[in-house]
Amino acid sequence: MANVSHSRGDLATHPDAPEMRARYARVLGGRDVALVDGPVFLLGLYCAVSPWIVHFTANQPSLVAHNLIIGVAIGLLALGFTRAPERMYGLSWAMCAVGVWMIISPWIVGTHPDAGVIWNNAVIGGLALALGLVCAGTAAWSAPGTRASR
Repeated sequence: MANVSHSRGDLATHPDAPEMRARYARVLGGRDVALVDGPVFLLGLYCAVSPWIVHFTANQPSLVAHNLIIGVAIGLLALGFTRAPERMYGLSWAMCAVGVWMIISPWIVGTHPDAGVIWNNAVIGGLALALGLVCAGTAAWSAPGTRASR
């Protein structure tokens, strides 16, 4: 039987090695906030199902649709952060705006919200604001112009 295991040399001498290293660094350069994508998606999922968890589907029908739509939007932002981070981290500030909106929405969208609804949306909004700030801060910190200055 023939020897099929070829001993390979070091790839550092390959003519395309510097270009491959640069491409690898460029692709992974925008993934500094990879650990935030999951929590953002879970927050969107919780926001979408929160009317049924907190049980305000009967007395706040407008907030049910609102939380469902905002939850889906947060989930889509998280998927965008995962699929195309270099393009989407500019929308981290949108997460902050969604967080502020979630905090004030019970009084604007709802009718006479009770404490459970207010606390639910305030916690979702606070977490969305915090995660948006983390995404925006990390995206600004990992921008190509600031990497060289570190």
